[in-house]
Amino acid sequence: MRPTAYRSAFSTHGHYEYRVLTFSRDVPGGDARQVLTDEAEYGRWELARTRIAMGGERRVTLRRRVIRARSTL
Repeated sequence: MRPTAYRSAFSTHGHYEYRVLTFSRDVPGGDARQVLTDEAEYGRWELARTRIAMGGERRVTLRRRVIRARSTL
């Protein structure tokens, strides 16, 4: 089950690819945890940072290592 009140953004810096998930204060903690567990298990993301804003919005930064394939020719 995906909560309806979250956003996602991607960026790539150096050896890691980052993804920021933003959960509104209306999303229950169990639902947010389930989304993060799914991302870690199936998308191979790891938790890099968690921030909670004064209004209750949760911003979670995930990262994963960028694997670049080299040509063997």
